[in-house]
Amino acid sequence: MTTLLVTSTSGGTGKTAITVALGQLARKQGATVGYMKPKGTNLESAVGKTRDEDPMIARQLLDLDAEMHQLEPVVYSPTFVQEAIRGRADPAELRADIETNFADLAADTDIMLLEGSDHHFTGGTVGLTDADIAELLDAEVLLVSEYTEAVDVDEVIASGKEFGDRLAGVLFNDVSPDRYDELVEDAMPFLDGKGINSVGAVPHDEQLGGKTVSELADGIGAELLTPELPDDGRIERFVVGAMGSSEALKQLRRTRNAAVITGGDRSDIQAAAMQSSGVGCVVLTGGYRPSNAVLGEATSNNVPIMLVQSDTRTTIDRTESVLGSGRTRTPETVERMADLLSDSVDVESVLGLD
Repeated sequence: MTTLLVTSTSGGTGKTAITVALGQLARKQGATVGYMKPKGTNLESAVGKTRDEDPMIARQLLDLDAEMHQLEPVVYSPTFVQEAIRGRADPAELRADIETNFADLAADTDIMLLEGSDHHFTGGTVGLTDADIAELLDAEVLLVSEYTEAVDVDEVIASGKEFGDRLAGVLFNDVSPDRYDELVEDAMPFLDGKGINSVGAVPHDEQLGGKTVSELADGIGAELLTPELPDDGRIERFVVGAMGSSEALKQLRRTRNAAVITGGDRSDIQAAAMQSSGVGCVVLTGGYRPSNAVLGEATSNNVPIMLVQSDTRTTIDRTESVLGSGRTRTPETVERMADLLSDSVDVESVLGLD
């Protein structure tokens, strides 16, 4: 049996879609596939229960019969962490629970897929980082990373040291066209020379990205102040404009398909956003309406502006929730990811099927 833990350098890398898509591709090859997310971290409350959406989509798309408490034995919520800090969680019992459920789920499977956390160091409070879990369950590790600039390689190298010989390789996902050649021709060979196997690079695909401007506005309860502009552009991430204008301009020029969240009184940040091609819209908080000059510049630069009455912190939370709900958690996006993986990665080698 092959046991593969899929983890990531940061949130929003498409880890869930990749994990489930790998499972689907393995099943098409005739392999029996199991799944487990040892630590539930993508948590939402529903009907009085806290649950993680990721095991739910995996159970549905991989036709698994297991119960949720087996697929997700540790609910790693803020409350759980607080209790652990107070000494009310037994790491030995948690490890034993994970091992027991893993053994049940892995029985009679050819491939066992483990989904890690958005940050592989999550779980350190109880000795259950992704590296700890890989060691506990004797798993190889596939690291999913973004590549937006060369310094992202630093995080990959640091992760390589964390996982050591268990790191099977790094998969770069959602790579923009303007970075793709640089990644493939420079960064990936560099990492290979460092002993970190680059298994592939999945190009950016609009079908997998975020929400439209209109969907974001509806989701966070915003008023669109530029109704004459198209509202079907896709928003995949957000940037909080709380820095100085010069620093904002540098940061915004490095992003793409982003919503800029800033106070309605921060005209300097608004102006910087208008000059950045990667900004898809601007969200103004606190109910402060911008000047006519700002609205005119927004129209000239085709940057929709929306207004919310809530404060910046609340708006950030709502935006994160809306964008998170649009990422790789539908059958269609997982199917699309499976197609992209088939075109970009030697899936049989990654899964040990060659």
